[in-house]
Amino acid sequence: MDLSNFVDLTQTSLHIALASISFNPIWWNMVAQNEHRNRTITRLLRGNARLGCYLLAVAIFSLGVFRDTLYTRALKDQPNYPLLPPLYSTLVPVLLFSIGQTLVISSTWALGITGTFLGDYFGILLDDRVEGFPFNVVENPMYVGSTLCFAAGALWYEKPAGLLITAYVYIVYSFALRYEGPFTEMIYASRGNRMASAKKEL
Repeated sequence: MDLSNFVDLTQTSLHIALASISFNPIWWNMVAQNEHRNRTITRLLRGNARLGCYLLAVAIFSLGVFRDTLYTRALKDQPNYPLLPPLYSTLVPVLLFSIGQTLVISSTWALGITGTFLGDYFGILLDDRVEGFPFNVVENPMYVGSTLCFAAGALWYEKPAGLLITAYVYIVYSFALRYEGPFTEMIYASRGNRMASAKKEL
């Protein structure tokens, strides 16, 4: 069985899509961590941290749309192969996409713009940990939902390469969480320590 019948590794569009998938979380983590340490964006905006977070949100969202466009283009350049029985070839990808979008949209609704788009790195912290839906179903609904949407696209277009890209998305997000999780916990722990110190001084 020839691998090229399923995945064309020579396609430039595939390489570009993978590069975009890698770039996005690396970029937003670098920008956000620099903001936490140096307040670069906030200083440029004369102390308006909330506006800085909104601008970062627009940038992250725009990069996500661009990444998805590159992914779709890469899929079109790849060989077709039936991945599911005809009875499920439409139902399964629609279901996966619906679940994925539900997780992404509901987590954004629960966290708000600043909670979703790294507001804590700007010093905009949530009062309490969000524990309702979808966080009571999956730990990282934004990343899980996005990964499901990638898988849905691969199945919808019947592209085996899309499943490989989806696996790569999962790996990239897993690495991103290794940095984001502990860093976010450190930010909230620091706030807790400051609050505790302030109470002792009263």
